[in-house]
Order: sequence, then structure tokens, then C-alpha cells
Amino acid sequence: MTDHARDLESVREATGRLLAAAAALDNAAVTQPSRLPGWSRGHVLAHLSRNADAFVNVLDGRPMYVSDADRDADIARDAARPLAEHLADLRASTARMERAAVLTTDWTRTVELRNGVTDTAARLPFRRWAEVELHHVDLDTGYELEHLPEEFTEREIGFLAARFAGRADVPATRLTDTTRAWTTGEEAADPAIVVTGARAGLLGWLAGRRAGDGLSVTGGELPALPPL
Repeated sequence: MTDHARDLESVREATGRLLAAAAALDNAAVTQPSRLPGWSRGHVLAHLSRNADAFVNVLDGRPMYVSDADRDADIARDAARPLAEHLADLRASTARMERAAVLTTDWTRTVELRNGVTDTAARLPFRRWAEVELHHVDLDTGYELEHLPEEFTEREIGFLAARFAGRADVPATRLTDTTRAWTTGEEAADPAIVVTGARAGLLGWLAGRRAGDGLSVTGGELPALPPL
């Protein structure tokens, strides 16, 4: 069962790590490219702030974003701000999300996210945790997938494997770090393709942050995954 209170604490800790790393930057560094194609570090920070507000919307029963176009415009508008403004905005938006969480009484209800995706309210804190951890890596400040908390890495592998499960455009695949295994792609009792590697490598591939370097594949080629 998802422990939303524990996940909210993990979000606080992860946000603290990200804010500390971002605070060591300067205004020039904010304008430099992040690891996400076409996005500067400022785009990543702006997205994290607006995403926190988007989760407030969901917790309050409103649409996550007015539209994808509005979401993108807000990020583009805020990306070039000075570092101090980014830090203040992220702290304030995080505080708004925390207040919305405190006021939430029914964590079992179904909520709607982007593109018609639904989930239980109790899973929202973990989704936010994923945003903070993966985008901390995207900032390119020295925080790598190998630095992610072990619990997060294991759970996010399972989350992303489930996200691609049952898709006809992803062949049936078994993922393993040799200690445990996950399945994804088309349904099959015994997937022919087996991808083996360290958890950081598996997560990097599933999350679109790495091309699969360091992973070994048997039974076929490393599947091409759809964008998240």
C-alpha cells in the first residue's frame, strides 16, 4: 500500500537536496543547457515550480494544467529569470503543495492528471518525488542516477515498467539487476528479451535519460521505448 505521508517526507528531502544544488549555481549557469534537449537549467527549475502548482490543482480537484500549450508557455516565460527568483518560486510552490496535502482528507479517491491519465491521490506524492529526483539529475550539477535513494530507484523502475506494460509497440521484456526482476511491454508468460544491468542503468533507460549503455541484452535488441 502506498504511504503518502512517507512519500511527502521523501519529497521534502529531495527538494532540499535540489535547492541546495541549485543555490550553488549563478545567473549565468541557469541559462546554460540542462541534460534535457532544448531546455536550459532555467527551464527545468521553472517546470518544477509550475509542476508543484499543477499537483495543487489536482489535489484541489481542478485540471492539472489549463492546456499543454499553457504549460509550455509558462515554462518558457519563467526560464530566463535570475537564480534568486527561481529559488524563491520553487520554495513557495513547494510550500503551496505541502499545504494542499495537509488539507487533503481522501487519499483513496481517483484523480486525473495530464492526457487523461488517472491515479489515486495517494500516489501523487510519489509522482512528485519522481519529478524532483529525475529533474535534479537533469540539472547537470553532479547529481547522477547512481546518487538516487535506493528505495526511489527500485520503485521508479517498477512504476515505469508498469507504464510500458501491455503496449503493442514494446516487445515483451524482462528487466533484472540479478536480485529482482520486472516485466514490461507486450504480455508474455516468458519474455524472450532479457535486459540485465545495474538499477541506475535500468532506470536511466526506462526514463529516457540513458541510451542503454552498460546494459546487457539477450534474446533480441534493446527495445526502443516510446517517449514518456
